[in-house]
Amino acid sequence: MTLYQWPRAAAFGRVIPKSKIYEHAGANTALKELFVREVDQIVWTHKLAPETVNLEATRQVAEIQVFRIPARTVTLAPKVLRAIDKAIPFPLIFEVVHEGRVRMAAAYKRPSEVDSTRWVIGDYFEGDWLPEDTPRTPLPVALNMSSLYERLLEPLVTDQTARLLPGPTSGLGEVPQAPFPPAEKERPVSLEKRIAQAEAIKRQMREVERIKARLSREKQFNKRVAINAELRTAKQILARLISEKPQSKDLTN
Repeated sequence: MTLYQWPRAAAFGRVIPKSKIYEHAGANTALKELFVREVDQIVWTHKLAPETVNLEATRQVAEIQVFRIPARTVTLAPKVLRAIDKAIPFPLIFEVVHEGRVRMAAAYKRPSEVDSTRWVIGDYFEGDWLPEDTPRTPLPVALNMSSLYERLLEPLVTDQTARLLPGPTSGLGEVPQAPFPPAEKERPVSLEKRIAQAEAIKRQMREVERIKARLSREKQFNKRVAINAELRTAKQILARLISEKPQSKDLTN
């Protein structure tokens, strides 16, 4: 997993009070308790914008904000990240820090097609934990802000989905080692298509596990036969999802 060297010109360095997140996200008591238990601080570290990274804004992505979250626990509930995303009207990249390690996390966030004042937030993808002193790399080359957003999210989506792929003992047979074959240079596969496939794989894997759990609890032979047939079908669907290549579409405009 890559850690990026955020440009000095983009440095923002503002601590965000949790109360502001509660206010804008409509947090209930349970969510506030989750923040108290899991989050030490919320720091808005960088603002990636046309004037700070010299890239043109697009309709989908005007700016990208980077938030650093020193966490009190090794796992950070998606509800916490989602609350912050709801409170900030821009795409976000998170750096979660815990006990000398850091990992990137983000969800694909885009304006609603129905109401441009609202945001659609997808599933969260996380990178591997890395030592905080891991050397950082410059931002990826991009044509505009949308393109930059894609380049930042793509490794998270690809790596996490690859980690979730079934192993050789799953009963699925041979499956691709990477869910996203390299896109043709002239017809890049859009981030949205890649994420749609990743989320479909995650849902189907949960369905396979749910059916397995039903099978382990069932004692009647005839019902086990029926559940086994259902499990075979679910595994076939999962194998097909893993093998499929998303249709190409360029969304960098």
